Amino acid sequence: MPNYLGVDGFRFGWVAAWIDDQGDHGFDYSPGLARLLAMPHARAMVDMPIGLKESGYRMCDLRARELIGPAVFLGARRGLWAFPDMATANRQYWEHEGKGRGVSAQLWNIRGKIQEVDAMMTPVRQETIGEAHPELIFWNLAGHVRLEPKTSPRGREQRIALLKGRGFTKIERWLTLRHGTGIGRDDLIDACACAVAARDSTQRVGGQEVDRRGLRMEINY
Repeated sequence: MPNYLGVDGFRFGWVAAWIDDQGDHGFDYSPGLARLLAMPHARAMVDMPIGLKESGYRMCDLRARELIGPAVFLGARRGLWAFPDMATANRQYWEHEGKGRGVSAQLWNIRGKIQEVDAMMTPVRQETIGEAHPELIFWNLAGHVRLEPKTSPRGREQRIALLKGRGFTKIERWLTLRHGTGIGRDDLIDACACAVAARDSTQRVGGQEVDRRGLRMEINY
């Protein structure tokens, strides 16, 4: 049976969750993204920007932020990783795009992973490997309702319940197995959400913008 793969970054690499049409599911992790995306899959969703502007904000990010708020980071741009530090990057962006148009610490801290995804993506690969955002997925699964913060006990319970309802019945056990791997609790939960989107998603925000490499800027959910 075909696998549906969801991938999220964590401190030491990447974590992937998969599920097939019969409900069998599992997870794996790796320092590099390429090995996980080499796993056989019918469709994969990655929680990382695909399709990057040279300057400015992506329309898909702005639209997603309207729906779910500041969980969506703004300002993913090609070349962000070339700056020596965040202050230098922001001075450059503020000078050329306007005050306040820089990047957050959260986005700056994942610049290496954005680069890793960008280096391996092509328009052909994008036909089966898409971008997703876990909070947008959970918002959709919950009937277009924003959940409690994922860092809160209630928010965690809400997300786990939604995943179990979509076939990830082992998620609570997995959360105990991740200890010692460096995988954060939210990273594993988010990878499962992306796998649900890989299997079930028919909706997206964006898609009208295409970057200079031919990659669509869209977020699936």
